[in-house]
Amino acid sequence: MTLLNAIYEQDFLDCSYGFRPGRGAQDALDEVGRVICRKPTAYVLELDISSYFDTIVREQLMEMIEKRISDASILRLLRKWINVGVIDEGRLLSSETGTGQGQIISPLLANVYLHFVLDKWFADVVKPRLKGRAFAIRYADDGLLCFERREDAEKVLAVLPKRFAKFGLTLHPEKTRLVHFGRSALAKAERGGVKADTFDFLGFTHLCARSRQGRFTLHVKTMKKRLRRSLTAAADWCRRHRHDPVLEQRRTLNAKLRGHYQYYGRPTNYRSLRKFYRKVRCLWKTWLTRRTRGRRLTWERYARFLQRYPLAVPRITRSWAGAASRT
Repeated sequence: MTLLNAIYEQDFLDCSYGFRPGRGAQDALDEVGRVICRKPTAYVLELDISSYFDTIVREQLMEMIEKRISDASILRLLRKWINVGVIDEGRLLSSETGTGQGQIISPLLANVYLHFVLDKWFADVVKPRLKGRAFAIRYADDGLLCFERREDAEKVLAVLPKRFAKFGLTLHPEKTRLVHFGRSALAKAERGGVKADTFDFLGFTHLCARSRQGRFTLHVKTMKKRLRRSLTAAADWCRRHRHDPVLEQRRTLNAKLRGHYQYYGRPTNYRSLRKFYRKVRCLWKTWLTRRTRGRRLTWERYARFLQRYPLAVPRITRSWAGAASRT
């Protein structure tokens, strides 16, 4: 595994951020801000691959790997890795496609596949044929293609399904979409008195906005679906652990809150963090009330309770320096 990582780190392009040492989702989000705010971007193409990890064509994956690795023993081991089945309810299940999810090597192999299918193809074949500038940002199977000109974006959108189908992959027809986004999109929306289009990436909804000085900037907020999912998980935890000692409940809830802030605590997203905090606070009250055996837990009593057992308050964990440029 270490050897393969060292080999492919020399090959992977800068646009790739998933499952790589020293890189992560926050770095990909920072790059989105730089591309949108500092580069000539006017159109964003959201990519959504249906069941990516389960539809990788193994033989094509091995052909890609064989272009870089010639050691027969390593290749045999890789074949065993990708062809192993999974145990589900005591039964061994196997399939003809996919990389054997759950294995430590699966993310690397999935990265190798999209390196050839998308990253290298876009950089070496597509970009030289475009009239304007273009940029790619990918984290695992989540990706964005950003374009200066609409005609370039539409040409790429037209050819992408054929490119992906060649390798057994399918783009989700509804979630893969082209949006007008950037300075020109915001100016057009303002002239028409409407809101500019948005796009989603790595759990955040990205919005065109103005800084306090009136300059174009990029704002983000937690995706509604992600916020609902996080709150559902918090409610389920509170229900299942409502009879645990209060100190233990508080300790775990604070760990969950800090983890949420650590990922979603990007500049301009404080309102979403505050909403999550307030909802979790209400959820805790609801399930603490269930264990009082008829004694009502009023908001006044609950406020005193929170003074004794405070919950972690929202905070921004990323700085503007690494986020979208405000210029």
